[in-house]
Amino acid sequence: MSLLPQILVPLLVIAAATVLPAAEGKGGALGFTLNSIDGKPYPLAQHLGEVVMLVNVASRCGNTPQYSGLEAIYDKYKAKGFVVIGVPANNFGGQEPGSNEDIKAFCTTTYQVAFPMMAKVSVKGADIDPLYAWLTTKSPKPGEVGWNFAKFLIDRKGTVVERFDPKTKPQDPTVIAAIEKALAAK
Repeated sequence: MSLLPQILVPLLVIAAATVLPAAEGKGGALGFTLNSIDGKPYPLAQHLGEVVMLVNVASRCGNTPQYSGLEAIYDKYKAKGFVVIGVPANNFGGQEPGSNEDIKAFCTTTYQVAFPMMAKVSVKGADIDPLYAWLTTKSPKPGEVGWNFAKFLIDRKGTVVERFDPKTKPQDPTVIAAIEKALAAK
């Protein structure tokens, strides 16, 4: 008898357990775990109690200069419990072709990014990451991610409270107002 079923079934159970809490509404968007840009598990639950802006990013996009604005709002509000999380994706025009190491080097040297960066994932299609599958179908702000630098604003409890178009810059008054409103809510 093959050992393959004995190995695969427990792995599938573990994988399902990682996704199910958020799918059941426990922790909302913050009930998922991604991998950091360095390949280590990064449970988003560590940000419960904080306001999170989750952004799918790319290094070779017309929106790439938004890294500067994202870093600026992160610096401005991090002491108040705000964090930006960058999630590289190569779904749009092949604009994030590099390895995680390449992405990290680019972000830190070109834009001095200090906010948390995750490993590259897919934000649409057949290989969509479970977090983005949930964000685009089950969150309070559903809908397909249309391009790089789509922004999901998540409150202290893990609820998606706002969503911003990729062209909306991080310093846009509507973005700042939404961040400040989410930070003011306890």
